[in-house]
Amino acid sequence: MSVTFKSLEAILEHYPPSPEHLISALQEVQARYNYIPSEALTAVCDHLGVPLSRGWAVATFYKAFSLEPKGEHEISVCLGTACHVRGGRNVYDKFRRELALPGEEGTTRDLKFTLRQVRCLGCCSMAPVAQVDDEVHGHLNQRKAGMLIKQYRAR
Repeated sequence: MSVTFKSLEAILEHYPPSPEHLISALQEVQARYNYIPSEALTAVCDHLGVPLSRGWAVATFYKAFSLEPKGEHEISVCLGTACHVRGGRNVYDKFRRELALPGEEGTTRDLKFTLRQVRCLGCCSMAPVAQVDDEVHGHLNQRKAGMLIKQYRAR
């Protein structure tokens, strides 16, 4: 999705030019584009009167913000202790292979999926677990991981 001046203008018109609105404005940009494009960060900082270095510091400090394009579906696989001892790494590796990601984490070329590792999803009794968007899937194995990818591709 390209960043257009009109769409940024529509976001920024909700915020008076004051640094106190930085996080809220960045959240709205992230919701619109599914990440924070550099030109949008610059426009937000200019509008709010925030130094670009502070905007970058905030955008890189919070894990909820992404400066890289993310997939339509975000998959977070738990590799914490309970999930690790119950095969979480095998489940993670299956997701990575199914998505053809060369590195440990990343986004597919078609921007359909983003895969990342997390240390705990708070569902240890269901280990190993993964969260796809807002849905938690427990008692996973490699077969179930492959099925999840097929289900979400079909959506």
